[in-house]
Amino acid sequence: MTETEQTKRERAGTERAGTGQTATRQTASEQATTVDATPTVSTDGTSDAKRGNGPDSASVDVLPTPATAFDALYARHAPDLTRQAIVLTGHARLSQEAVERSFQMAWQRWPEVAVDPDPAGRVRAMVHEYALSPWHRMRPGLRTAQRPSPQAPAPPPAAPAERALRDAVLALPIPYRRVLLLHDGLGLELSETAAEVEASTPATAGRLMGARQALAERLPWLGLADAPPARQREILRERLAGLARALPVAPPAAEAVRSGSERTVSRMTQGAFGLTALIAVATTFTLAQEAGTLPTRPEAGPPAASSSAAPGAAAKAARERHGGHARAQQAKAGGAAKRKVVRVGHLIPEAR
Repeated sequence: MTETEQTKRERAGTERAGTGQTATRQTASEQATTVDATPTVSTDGTSDAKRGNGPDSASVDVLPTPATAFDALYARHAPDLTRQAIVLTGHARLSQEAVERSFQMAWQRWPEVAVDPDPAGRVRAMVHEYALSPWHRMRPGLRTAQRPSPQAPAPPPAAPAERALRDAVLALPIPYRRVLLLHDGLGLELSETAAEVEASTPATAGRLMGARQALAERLPWLGLADAPPARQREILRERLAGLARALPVAPPAAEAVRSGSERTVSRMTQGAFGLTALIAVATTFTLAQEAGTLPTRPEAGPPAASSSAAPGAAAKAARERHGGHARAQQAKAGGAAKRKVVRVGHLIPEAR
């Protein structure tokens, strides 16, 4: 073998070795890329894409459903609203009913309530208005409804001071009572309180001053008489908060409130359809009765045959008889007058 051919073979072997190394390096790099592209899985079996760390994490974020948002609002505010209603009314069962009805109405109008700047405040206003509605005084079972139940358990024996404060608050007029709870008990500003009770700011301030003065006269041991307004607010807020904390409440589950609201809507819809059908049936029946009593127009037919030879003969004979009698009477009256005139002419001599 010559030296030139050996040199060519060595060069060809070197090129084949270089090509193999290049292919090996490419395969390794592709494997590394494949491994990096595979989402890592943690020890609990959750991948990065499922945890929201992948490139499409924004598309897999789960938004809260309307039921979840409603349940969260109910669980957070239902117990406190029940205690507030008990402070305002003194009736545990009525307060529980007010909270349930208000949250049912909120669920019926949830698209509107959910975008409200203060959904809790909106439900609170509904609770207070329902609990303080004057028509509850006419309910015959309101006194018997004060008996304890699983939803409205009996409160523990109150201390004399708490019992006196509760009686004094319930003795206030309803507008004074509500303003006192909102401003002093819950800490709302005067303008916010006026907006919630739908009154002017001066009127709200007058109600608040009247409530504080009445409590100061009835409960002098509170120290409200000589205290400035800021101190009066602090005292009443602490006392009302303690009075509310002592009240045990057990509101039903949010799912039960939502299902009750849906049943109420279903009953109202069925009642509306039933009333519409009843009105339609009554209208149809009335129209049918009126159509049966209306006089009908007789059909046109041949004229009835007359017993006389000529049409209208009887009427003509009657007219002739009546005319002849009248003429006889006139002639008789005229003859008498003429004869009388003649006699008178004969009795009176003619003038010469």
